[in-house]
Amino acid sequence: MNVKRTLMIALTAAAMTAAASFGATAPQAKTAPRSDVPAALAKQAKISLDDARATALAKVPGGVVKSEELEREHGKLIYSFDIQVPGKSGVEEVNVSAIDGKVIAKKHESARAEKREEQKPPPQR
Repeated sequence: MNVKRTLMIALTAAAMTAAASFGATAPQAKTAPRSDVPAALAKQAKISLDDARATALAKVPGGVVKSEELEREHGKLIYSFDIQVPGKSGVEEVNVSAIDGKVIAKKHESARAEKREEQKPPPQR
């Protein structure tokens, strides 16, 4: 009986080692979003990036921030978040005022529109 038991323990250990070496156990870590928050603009913001991000994510349940930036758009200081929803193409773009923390706009951007936007030169600051 001891030989069978020892053999079973050895086989179980070998199987667990093989599974671990092929990455079957640990999940992948999340990657940080692409962030563009210029220090000069951040000094002017009354709402923190973390608070604005929480507000934007509340508008897109289950979403993950893909990119975030602080910018002046149409004379307003805003945080702009591109939020990916698992299983959905494109992104939800949510703009949050950096002054009062209110959501200014929320719209869906198709994958094609998002790619076009990424190819545009960055705005002058």
